[in-house]
Amino acid sequence: MKKLVLAAIVLVMVSCQQEKIGFVDNVKLMEDYQERSDVEAKYKTKLETFGKKKDSITQAFQLEAQAFQVKAQKMSQQKAQEEYGVFQQKGQFIGQQLQQEEQQLQIAGQTEMDSLVNKVKDEIKAYGKANAYSYILGGGDGGSVLYGKEANDLTEEITKILNDKYKK
Repeated sequence: MKKLVLAAIVLVMVSCQQEKIGFVDNVKLMEDYQERSDVEAKYKTKLETFGKKKDSITQAFQLEAQAFQVKAQKMSQQKAQEEYGVFQQKGQFIGQQLQQEEQQLQIAGQTEMDSLVNKVKDEIKAYGKANAYSYILGGGDGGSVLYGKEANDLTEEITKILNDKYKK
């Protein structure tokens, strides 16, 4: 009987403890996180550089195509068709190389952003544990918090922690 009463008291005490809940506006956090801005800028620059390279290669190939057309008029039809086949393969190869390079850039950028998102999640978990939160919910577009008291909004605190760690 004493065990039953003791168990009931423990159960009541545990159920009376209030859960500590906070939330983070994911969109605002990522907008204000400096490392995310830097990663985005880095890949924007890389894509712009790649775009210039692609344009340059495309222009050079177009000039080569025009020169080939002039040259092909002076060849026999059979020889012109053979040369055209080789030229066409070269164009396909260049196109594939450029497409592959662009995909690699996109994959690298996505991988770095995924890593960044994981870093943010880990920091939120660490903050929650260190500050005895039972739950930290995600808000913003597509988040699960439709309303929250400003006192429970942890966005600025976590953004500051992330930016301070990034500066180091």
